[in-house]
Amino acid sequence: MKYTKGAIGRVFLIKFSDKDVFLKEIEKFARKEKIKAATMIFLGALREGDLVTGPKKTIIPPEPNWVRFKDGWEVFGIGTILANKKGPQIHIHGSLGKKKKVFTGCVRKDSKVFLVIEAVVFELKGIKAGKDIDTATGLNLLNIGAGLTRLHSDIVKV
Repeated sequence: MKYTKGAIGRVFLIKFSDKDVFLKEIEKFARKEKIKAATMIFLGALREGDLVTGPKKTIIPPEPNWVRFKDGWEVFGIGTILANKKGPQIHIHGSLGKKKKVFTGCVRKDSKVFLVIEAVVFELKGIKAGKDIDTATGLNLLNIGAGLTRLHSDIVKV
């Protein structure tokens, strides 16, 4: 395990509107506000979209298990925003429910808001981390020590 420490910076309250493409709007917000590291919580509804609900098998690299949903689902979740050379990298996990069905997974692609999603974004200051493609898994993974903003001595390996 590795970790780095920092502090809460700015805090944002965001309202996403009907038919907004959720991930694209988060990215636009992060670029506008020059967010390098943040976490967020959210709740509301998604009209339609795609989730990855784990791997098909527990092998590396994993093959994603895709689930397509439509017709409006309640949603809540949590995510991170971590920058790399390409800009903000968004990683969102949520639970969706409709009637007696529930899905939990990684929100992907062009998932669209239904009515509203409310989010609170907590900027993380002094965090030395980023996201980059891991060659072993092919996934965009957390890299502690990337995007350094403070001394290397603040990175702890346990």
